[in-house]
Amino acid sequence: MEYLSWIYAAAAIAGPVMAVAAILLYRQKMKHTMQKLNVMLDNAIDGSFSESSFDESLLSAVEAKMARYLSSCAVSSKKLAEERDHIKSLISDISHQTKTPIASILLYSQLLGEHKLPEDCQVYVNALSSQAEKLDFLIGSLVKISRLETGIITVTPIQGDVQQLLHAAISQIKPKAEAKQIKIIIETTSGKAYFDFKWTVEALYNILDNAIKYSPANSSVKISATPYEMFLRIDISDEGIGIAEEEQSRIFLRFYRSAAAKDKDGVGIGLFLARTIISSGGGYIKVSSDPGRGSAFSVFLPTGK
Repeated sequence: MEYLSWIYAAAAIAGPVMAVAAILLYRQKMKHTMQKLNVMLDNAIDGSFSESSFDESLLSAVEAKMARYLSSCAVSSKKLAEERDHIKSLISDISHQTKTPIASILLYSQLLGEHKLPEDCQVYVNALSSQAEKLDFLIGSLVKISRLETGIITVTPIQGDVQQLLHAAISQIKPKAEAKQIKIIIETTSGKAYFDFKWTVEALYNILDNAIKYSPANSSVKISATPYEMFLRIDISDEGIGIAEEEQSRIFLRFYRSAAAKDKDGVGIGLFLARTIISSGGGYIKVSSDPGRGSAFSVFLPTGK
């Protein structure tokens, strides 16, 4: 405002020529100030910002406040980076420290199971082996989720063949399906989408695992793919126990387990991991279900970058 007042005074005293000169000077100073602010922001984004000295004008006071704010942001970013590094180290330690003892428990329980044992002892060995496998899955899943959430592992979508993706997931779940005599029916598709092959196979496996787990023997699981303009939808439908409407928004929460599924093995982390993977790749998951008549999970994968 002081510059505008000066311009008006110059116009009144010295005439238009002086006023034009004042306007040009004002515009030059404003341009210089904006350039300095732009440089400050660029340095802050690059993480190379450092405060310099300023004069006592009002605009310089704004610059000084911006400098303090950016300095504070830089300190916060540094602390976040340090905490992230600490979490990475902690996750690595947990993974390393638990891998060997769990593998040993699994190995020795399997060795015990190969010996002729009294019937009651065999029950205990089977229970030990089953719980060790559950613990191994839980630790592995938690480590994967933590690595995804902290950015240690990144989901990198590239365009790929959806049919190949589906076959890879089915080949992994096939032994469990055959054990319950559940038929997997897949429709052929030529669709393509963007996804991280390894992680998306794991996400689809977790959804299929739920479908097999909560479906009766001699039933079927159907898989189809429908392309749209922006997404390709993969539908996985089963003939299982279904999900109550009030629970459909909670099944993707970490460790959530429905009361209707309490007699089934599980830790309530498979669908949470599936959603984390799919959303990290730019997609999303929806579910529709009718209790007692099965469920349908729809995975939407982006068809463009």
